[in-house]
Amino acid sequence: MTTTTGDTAVLTTAPDALLLGFARALRAAGLAVTPDREAGYLAAVATVGLGDERATYWAGRATLTGGPDDILRYDQVFSAWFTARQEKPRTPAPAQTPPVVQADLLDDEGEGDDGGEDRTEQIHATASSTEVLRQRDVGAMTVDEKALLASMFASLHRPRPVRRATRATPSRRGTLDPRRTLRRQLRHLGEPADLAWRRRGTRSRRVVLLVDVSGSMSTYADSLLRVAHHWVGGGTPVEVFTMGTRLTHVTRALRQRDPERALRSAGETVPDWSGGTRLGEALKAFLDRWGQRGMARGAVVVVCSDGWERGGVELLAAQMARLRSLAHRVVWVNPHRGKDGYLPVQQGIVASLPHCHAFVAGHTLHTFDELAEVVTRG
Repeated sequence: MTTTTGDTAVLTTAPDALLLGFARALRAAGLAVTPDREAGYLAAVATVGLGDERATYWAGRATLTGGPDDILRYDQVFSAWFTARQEKPRTPAPAQTPPVVQADLLDDEGEGDDGGEDRTEQIHATASSTEVLRQRDVGAMTVDEKALLASMFASLHRPRPVRRATRATPSRRGTLDPRRTLRRQLRHLGEPADLAWRRRGTRSRRVVLLVDVSGSMSTYADSLLRVAHHWVGGGTPVEVFTMGTRLTHVTRALRQRDPERALRSAGETVPDWSGGTRLGEALKAFLDRWGQRGMARGAVVVVCSDGWERGGVELLAAQMARLRSLAHRVVWVNPHRGKDGYLPVQQGIVASLPHCHAFVAGHTLHTFDELAEVVTRG
C-alpha cells in the first residue's frame, strides 16, 4: 500500500509482507482465509497493481471473503490495517496528516465519515447493487462481476427435500403400538398400563445433479457447479455428475470446503469441459452404472442443460423415460428458460419435456434460489 506525500507516493513496507499480514489479520478476525485464498489474493493484486487502492480492495474482497457475512469484518480490517500502515511512512512526515487515499474507496461501501445519513444512503446503494447482481444473467457478466458474484453463492438457499421414513419409531402421538403396549402391561403383571404410540418420521431425500458442461453451456457451467458445491455442503445427500461427451462423477471433488479449490479439483476431473453434447449417451451411462442400482430411485434428479443434443433424440427420450420411472421427480433446468423470447423448440428439450415434472430457469442467483424451492417441494 502507498501513502501520498505531495507528489510522491511511497511504499511503507514490503508488498508481500503487507498483503500477507492483511490476510492473516482477516484470519485472526474470524474469516476462513486459507493458504489457497492467500495465494489467490497475491495473484489478484499482482494483476491489478498494488498502487490502485480500489482494485486492491476488490481483489481482497473477491478472494478472501466467503460470503456476505464476511464483508463487514473485511471492511473493518481493511480500514484498520492499511490506515495503520499509512501512519508509518519511510519519508519524513509532513506537517499535516497525509490524506488517506482509501477513503474514496470505502465511501462506496458505506464506511465514510460523512455522517449517518450518508452512511445509510451508501448502505442502501450497496444493497441495491447486490440485488441487481442477483437478477443479472451470469452468462453475460464481466470477469469482475463474476468475481464478486462468487462470494454471493453462500447466501443461496439449500434444498431440503424429505421422504417418509420406512420404519415407525416411538412417539407421543400417532398410531397405537400394540407390541410396546403389551410389554408395558406384562411389566405391570397384566394390569392396565399407558398406551404406547408410534409414527413414521421423515428422512432426507437424495438429490442428484446432472450438469451439462458442453461448449453451449460453458458460460453457465461454472455457476451451476458453484450451486452444486453449495448444495453438497448442506447436509442433504447430494450427488453431482457432469455431462458432455461422457459422464463424470464429481461429488468427491465438490466435498472440499473451499469453493475455489473444489471447483479447481472438479475441473481437473472433467476431461470433456466445453466439448460436444451427447446427453442421451451420458444419461444411459448414468442409469446403467449408478441410477438403476439405486442412486436415482426415489431421488429428485435435476438435469441442468440447454437441450442441445448431437446424438439421436430417440436415445435421449428413451433414457428420460427410464429416469422418470426411477426418480421421485425429474427437474430440468435450462439457462435460457427465463429469457424473453425463449421457446423450448430444441430437439433435446422437445424429446425430454414429456418426462419431466418441472421445467425451470437457471441463469441468475434469483432463479437458483427458486430452483432450491422446487427441489425442496420434491
